Amino acid sequence: MVLTTTNSIEGFRIIEYKGIVTGLAMNDKTLSVGFSMSKYYAKVKESIAAVKEEAFQDLAENAKKLSANAVVGIKVEIEMSASNYAMVSITGTAVSVATDK
Repeated sequence: MVLTTTNSIEGFRIIEYKGIVTGLAMNDKTLSVGFSMSKYYAKVKESIAAVKEEAFQDLAENAKKLSANAVVGIKVEIEMSASNYAMVSITGTAVSVATDK
């Protein structure tokens, strides 16, 4: 599955637009590390990376349900709630692509 923020994929042509797909994930653990900013920053970074990967997997699974083999025009939104929960929402257009050859 090709996932890209661009609207086209070099070496491929879009043969069918399948629809808009979304991937969503949220960390359900509160980030509490005392008063150390460096530890807090490291935990936030780690949390966002894990949640982002989960959201991309969700996006790819939703695209596969539409028989797509790529997602173009991906937009990623990352939010931290007041309770320090990381949430990632990813949206893109599921498409079928074929090589130009």
